[in-house]
Amino acid sequence: MNTSETFKELRFSVYGKQVHYQLSAEKLISQTLERGQGSLSDSGALCVDTGTFTGRSPKDKFTVIDDTTRDTIDWGDVNRPISQAHFHGLYSKMRTYLADREVWVRDAYACADPRYALSIRVVNETPWANLFCYNLFLRPEQQHMIADEIDWLILQAPGFEANPEQDGTRSKNFTVVNFTSKIILIGGTAYTGEMKKGIFSVLNYILPEEKGVLSMHCSANEGIEGDVSLFFGLSGTGKTTLSADANRALIGDDEHGWSDEGIFNFEGGCYAKAIDLNPEKEPEIFGAIKPGALLENLVVNPSSGVIDFSDTTKTENTRLAYPIDFIHNAKKGSSGGMPKNIFFLTCDAFGILPPISKLDKGQAMYHFISGYTAKVAGTEMGISAPQSTFSACFGRVFLPLHPLKYAELLGSKLDEHPDINVWLVNTGWIGGAYGTGNRISLKYTRALIAAAMKGDLQHVPYENHQVFKFAVPQDCPGVPAEILNPRNLWEDVKEYDRKAIDLALLFEHHFSSYAELASTVIKDAAPSFV
Repeated sequence: MNTSETFKELRFSVYGKQVHYQLSAEKLISQTLERGQGSLSDSGALCVDTGTFTGRSPKDKFTVIDDTTRDTIDWGDVNRPISQAHFHGLYSKMRTYLADREVWVRDAYACADPRYALSIRVVNETPWANLFCYNLFLRPEQQHMIADEIDWLILQAPGFEANPEQDGTRSKNFTVVNFTSKIILIGGTAYTGEMKKGIFSVLNYILPEEKGVLSMHCSANEGIEGDVSLFFGLSGTGKTTLSADANRALIGDDEHGWSDEGIFNFEGGCYAKAIDLNPEKEPEIFGAIKPGALLENLVVNPSSGVIDFSDTTKTENTRLAYPIDFIHNAKKGSSGGMPKNIFFLTCDAFGILPPISKLDKGQAMYHFISGYTAKVAGTEMGISAPQSTFSACFGRVFLPLHPLKYAELLGSKLDEHPDINVWLVNTGWIGGAYGTGNRISLKYTRALIAAAMKGDLQHVPYENHQVFKFAVPQDCPGVPAEILNPRNLWEDVKEYDRKAIDLALLFEHHFSSYAELASTVIKDAAPSFV
């Protein structure tokens, strides 16, 4: 059976013994409760457990290597190849497995800009996984989609496990992406984020490679004057929190494209981290916990339905999935014009980076390819001291193409729109490293970002950082001037200088894998050790 025949069969075949198609959120929730697969919180949100896997498993994600991908995918630790024969074997086994089961099928699409819309058919083994797709993907205006209109298919069967020796996988759980057949197979894991990020990986291949659109792992919002801001950042840096601003319309909280027309959201919903969720600090997100929302792996009192958001018994990666219109100020249409401000968020646990710095084009490309943050003691098992984390383009594990492809595309966008401001924002520690210094107040971070968006930082004095070379503002409304330069807050400034060099060396080490292919403009933006 060749690839085209496989795709045709998948489009027109029946998916299971009993098929539930395009059900409402209310019906999916009811079915989940009837089957004993979840419970309701005191606010009416559906609470489920994803089982063994409470997060993605990047090492178990594979891409089919064939004539389409052989010379285009950036093969390596992130993009692991699997043969066409193994793919077809897994597909056949999954089809047989699902044929005797009750399944839930949903047609949806990704990309709010209709010029780039990607239609998706998802087949799930549980109603609550289908609810996740209802919440996270964009919903078509018509109830039923014609099979020929479907671009990509996702088969998600948590109960189906692979045989690694026979199927070419690393373990029993797997995600396999086939760019020729346009199929994603997910088995052995119930973690719903694998579906969302599977499509994100697909868009990260199609849009830059075929459409010239920069695909981005970022959130986006828009001011009352139409000014768009982008927020990039790894987990724990504040990307979702800082983009959920009551005074600005939310375009999206996680995945976007940047075309010649502007910014557009890939999704129809939000997948926010729920750990320590607080109604005072994050009122918009907290307010989305209502009927129709899906809560994953949170600890819920079985008698009262009250959620303990601080309880990490099951996982620290507790999640909340909800339609974007659950945010009262979400922008209809989920798109906007060209960005005016871009924020790279980092939680620097070493206390070196300033609360905000302005980047030129080369520095923007360098810090984009760096994707730096740090983890602190207590956030993960085995971490007893701050640890640096680098993820190219703030989402390395989702990039099928070489990261420099995305960095160069960002550079070309900045060339085309030289009035765009790019900022590096440290939401981590100042006055010393974790354990000695203090974490920057969220109030001050919000004030710095607000000042940048209002243009209040355009005419203040700046000083260049002696190691990282970016421009550091010396004044900002509503923020104490003494915290803007972290060196001044250290008791021993010579120790700060030594630690700044240490951090710069970590940047240099990460960049070394890209240096040979990087352009001069990126190389020249690297830290200085003089």
